[in-house]
Amino acid sequence: MYAIIPVEESNPWNSSNMRKLRIGGNIDKVELKTRYRRLKIRINSLGGNRMKKILSLALILLLSVSLFGCVKKSNETSQEKELQQKEEPQKAEEIDKETVADLVEAFGNQLQFVSLQGPQDIVKKSMQENYGDFVSQSLLARWISDPVNALGRLTSSPWPDRIEVLSIEGLSESAYEVKGEIVEITSADKENGRTAARQPITLVLRKINDHWLIDEVTLGAYEETNGTIYKNTEYGFRFFLPESWKGYEIMTDKWEGLASGDSENKDTNETGPMISIRHPQWTSQNQRQDIPIMIFTLGQWNALQQGKFHIGAAPMGPSELGRNTKYVFALPARYNYAFPTGYEEVENILKGNPLQPMESESLE
Repeated sequence: MYAIIPVEESNPWNSSNMRKLRIGGNIDKVELKTRYRRLKIRINSLGGNRMKKILSLALILLLSVSLFGCVKKSNETSQEKELQQKEEPQKAEEIDKETVADLVEAFGNQLQFVSLQGPQDIVKKSMQENYGDFVSQSLLARWISDPVNALGRLTSSPWPDRIEVLSIEGLSESAYEVKGEIVEITSADKENGRTAARQPITLVLRKINDHWLIDEVTLGAYEETNGTIYKNTEYGFRFFLPESWKGYEIMTDKWEGLASGDSENKDTNETGPMISIRHPQWTSQNQRQDIPIMIFTLGQWNALQQGKFHIGAAPMGPSELGRNTKYVFALPARYNYAFPTGYEEVENILKGNPLQPMESESLE
């Protein structure tokens, strides 16, 4: 549109005395011209050059204010559009971050429902049911084929209760990195509002088929916050103990297996390490029940189950506590046959499935 600005007092609407300015607002030129003519008639009727000059000046100021208002409105509209264009990506990013955080927290609540110690077909079904809405198909397939390195419940106590989100960083428009902690608790911790352990976790989420999904997971060092944990990196397991076992000792020995049917010469057929966790109050005068852990290779364990050799005279063999991709950890048969002091406490500890397998240093 064009606004018409009078430049001479005598006849401001004469075509030779007008100039046009392009602006962004809407000005009704006909309306302004009509009002000016009416005002001019009134000025002439009043008489007196001084009065005419005053009223002409007033008219010019009125037109200038109208023009300025339109220009100002145009500038404000342009600034609002620019601000809106800047705010829209920021709002979209905030929404994405909220969605990603909610997904990670919801996923963390599912960890306790996936037991990694069951038969492979049950573990697979449990992962599909509880993780299918949260992780990518490629990550889910890796976890199903290698449950030891998957997230889930390895022991009955403590168990993973949740994931606490600490930070979210954008990697691209379709990827975010989330850092947090897996919080593990026991029944007592749940009642008292405490935590048993924390483990740092880093997750990478990607937008796949217009849905945010967890595509990568990296775990940090396990941090005990309550109770006592024995960690064996050589063979790859953790063993959770009550606070009263703080200051325990580790005793090393070996188990021996005899070939089946070879009862005369007692030749040793198989052998392997055995680790015993000893209570801190154990003394030679007051011996307490140890927690013995036999360690088998997968081949040795399979041979034992097939009856190719046996251990000791007990009619039953060792009972499995857990396994990783190379070793099986087992409890000796009749380990507490003498009923020493503390055997009941050890039985209660073992009922909580305290052994948690992990990858050993020898596998790296």
